Amino acid sequence: MIRLYLSVFVLVFIFSCSAPPQRKCLDFKEGKFSFTTQIDGEEKKTVFERTEKIEIDYFEGKQDTSSIRWINDCEYVLKNLNPKSKAEEKSIHIKILTTTDSSYTFEYNAIGDTRKFKGTAFKIH
Repeated sequence: MIRLYLSVFVLVFIFSCSAPPQRKCLDFKEGKFSFTTQIDGEEKKTVFERTEKIEIDYFEGKQDTSSIRWINDCEYVLKNLNPKSKAEEKSIHIKILTTTDSSYTFEYNAIGDTRKFKGTAFKIH
């Protein structure tokens, strides 16, 4: 019985000591990035450049500019500056969940929409 308790204790200790996911959001506040997603079963790539206050997206030969309002170091809200439809008028909330040296995983949704989506953006050097 003592062996069982000791084994459980060792396992709990090992798993509780693992490092939490890396989250160096400031490394991704500005720069050039790429993001690939599935739209109607087809893989689509977006390239975007971000400064502290503006994000410019390049998608299928078109360019969109959005303002950025940072909530904290890891969360921000994008607002399209030139919306062409009702859907583009909705602001997008983005939360960086984890980071690596060259990418970050994020969660995003249109403000007011309960559906959340995840993606990974890669820094272009």
